This record gives sequence, structure tokens and C-alpha cells, in this order.
Amino acid sequence: MHRSWTGSRNGGSTSSNRSAGTPADQATVRRSNLSLVLRHVSEYGPRSRSVVAMETGLNKTTVTSLVSELQARGLLKEIGPQHAGAVGRPGLALALDGAGVGALGLEVNADYIAAFATDLGGRVLIDRRVSFDSMGCDSERSLTELARVIGEAMAELDLLEVRIAGITVAVPGLVDTATGIVDVAPNLGWYGVPVAEWLVRAGVPPNVPISVDNDANLAALAEFTGGVASGTSDLVYLTGEVGIGGGVISGGRLLSGADGFAGEVGHVMVDPSGERCGCGRIGCWETKVGLAALVRMATPDHAYGMHDGVMRDPEERLAEIELRWAAGDPRVDLAIGEVGRWLGRGSATLVNLFNPRVIVIGGYFAKLADRLIPVAQAELRRLGVEGSVARCEFVASDLGFGAASRGAAGIVTERVLSNPTAIDVRLAEPAPEKERE
Repeated sequence: MHRSWTGSRNGGSTSSNRSAGTPADQATVRRSNLSLVLRHVSEYGPRSRSVVAMETGLNKTTVTSLVSELQARGLLKEIGPQHAGAVGRPGLALALDGAGVGALGLEVNADYIAAFATDLGGRVLIDRRVSFDSMGCDSERSLTELARVIGEAMAELDLLEVRIAGITVAVPGLVDTATGIVDVAPNLGWYGVPVAEWLVRAGVPPNVPISVDNDANLAALAEFTGGVASGTSDLVYLTGEVGIGGGVISGGRLLSGADGFAGEVGHVMVDPSGERCGCGRIGCWETKVGLAALVRMATPDHAYGMHDGVMRDPEERLAEIELRWAAGDPRVDLAIGEVGRWLGRGSATLVNLFNPRVIVIGGYFAKLADRLIPVAQAELRRLGVEGSVARCEFVASDLGFGAASRGAAGIVTERVLSNPTAIDVRLAEPAPEKERE
């Protein structure tokens, strides 16, 4: 797991290193120390207060105070004595709690809306995908459906007595993360859509933080923290959807660019005499390797844009392609071979630019990986710079079409780890009569 640290580790509490400070300074320091303790237990597992103090450099009194607050917020719990071989009475081990704190991630894509929720400890509470033709609807209709999915998810979490720490929505396009506005999502036909603001108006409680981000970036983070390439400090993630997006992890950090728009690899022009893309340009990479391109070549009678009254999820489209392949339809082999070659050609440019160790392919790419990867890898080695391509390989994601919604939920969890005060202190339940006496 990628680990990032906040707070002091140089002996004593951070607050003790300041001779004086304003109340605002003290609040910031305490928030930082709360994050330090919570993140430490989250990443390294159960340990006693004294061990936490020793490993973080905070003094024991400070740790005891911080732990009490984290327990009151429902983020840490005691699980029993920790036997570490030391002489004397063993201390009570602390572990991540968060069973009552939930993170909700959503993804809006061309033909589905996905929802994924976990508690702070990582227990999966919701994992589903709803077929929906976002390409055939205006943004208001799509957001209405998104709000409905969110409402159902929040109701389920409420029944589980889980408080929602936040919501993050993944969208395949350029997103102004500071405002929650989607500047442009070509395959959805969205331009200047204020997603966060719209969801508040649609009934999401105002005390639930809402953020919006690019789907490929969120999927890349999910892969980096818990996927097949977990911990690989230099990787590229490629979505395998109607459109193609890329998330780039470089030196262990997500590469976002000056405006947060890095990774729009699907709209790199690869064929000046090719098909017109949804963005309006000619010959973009996604016109060669996007799911719409595969469907157009392999099952032209059911291509995207042909509204025959049947709502098709990506899994259903792939199942139909597999059936035709099993029946010996030559168009399927030709189509997969063509996609594989263009996948390798475009990836050669990415390897030359970013020098990753791994290219993780998600979505439908992963479903057809056994046939796509050999072709793509051969093309990559033919076109890429010799040294870099020799040490880079394609691997198939095991997160399916839900990688972006997983990453979206992960963003909410990370926000809690960075600022535990975002979670309200739980009201204490009345003590039983005997205890009160």
C-alpha cells in the first residue's frame, strides 16, 4: 500500500515543538496528529498506545488523548491485550474501527452507473452496476438517475447504521475538481455540467461532502492501492470503456497536470484519416480501441448508436461477442486483432513518455486480455524505445468495470484518514440503570 505521512516523527508531540500558537494553529496541529495516529494504525495494524507513541514519535500522554478522541468519533477501537514479548502488563491493542463510517463511490459511464461503498475498515457494503444509456440522454436525465442510485445506496447504508463520510463521483471527462463541474465529457455529451451542485439540489444532504473526479485517475488510484499492480510506483492504467482514458502513477504519485487534465490519452490523434471521434476530432486513439470500436467491427448489427430498444450493459455486449467467436464468426478474431494492434501502438507512445513498469488494462480490455495482450505486447516491443519496453508489460486488472467507483470510495476514505475531525463525535448511549447507580 502507498503510504503518506502527516505530522511530526521527531520525538514528542507536534504541539510540544511550538512554544506558542494561536487556537487555529493548535487545532491544525491536533488535526494533523489525529491523522497521524489513525493512519498509522490503519497501515500497520493493531498496536498498543505505547507502541503507537514509540513508532510515531508522539509522547504517551498525547497519544492517549488522541486515541480517546478517535474512539469517540468511532474510528478506533480496543480489541484486547497486545502480547509483544515485553515484560509487564500487556497494553490494550488499538485497531481501526470505522464500521459505522461509510465511503460511497459512484461512476457514470456511457452505458452504466456503478455504486461502490465500504466502511472505513475496507468492508464492502455495496457493489453494483446499473445499466443506463447515458449517451442517449441529456445530462439532467443522467443526473436524475445518478441521484436515484445515490438515494438507494444511502438508504441501504442507513439501515446498516453507517454514517456517510462523503461521496465521490467518477466521470469520463475533464473535471474541475475544485468546483465539481465537468468541463467536458464527450461520450456523455456533457459540457459545463455542475454535478456536485446538481446533486445537492436533488436531495443529497448538505452535510455530506461531494466531490467529482476523472474516472481513469480514480481507477489508477484503485489499482495502485489495491489492484494487480499494487504498490508499483510507475504505472499507467487504461480504461476499457466506450471511451479510453488513462491514469498515470509516476514516482508513487498520481500525475494530474497543471489543470488536473493529464491522462486524456484517448483523444491523442493516431490516424489522421480515421473515424470521427465523439470529441469532434478525427482519428483519436479511442476510435481504434474503445469498446464502441470493437462492437462496430465484431457485431455491426448491434453497434453503439443503433437504438433497438434493448439496454446493453458492457458485460452483455462482451457475452454476445464471445458467443459469435465460439460460433466461428471471423469478424470477431479480426476485430480483436485490430484492437490489440492499436492498443500496442498507442501504448508505445505512453511508454516513451512516462516509462512505466506496468500498463494495467481495465474494463473490457481485461475481459479479453488473453487475446489482446499478446498482440499488444508484440506491437509495443516493435514500436517502443528498446530499453523501456523490455521492462514494461501489460497486465489485466481484476477490479472489473468497477475500478473507478472503487477509487472514488477510496478518495473518501483517504479524506477521513487525512482529517478525522470530519467525522462527528458519536453521542454516548445512556448507561444501564445498574451502572448509573
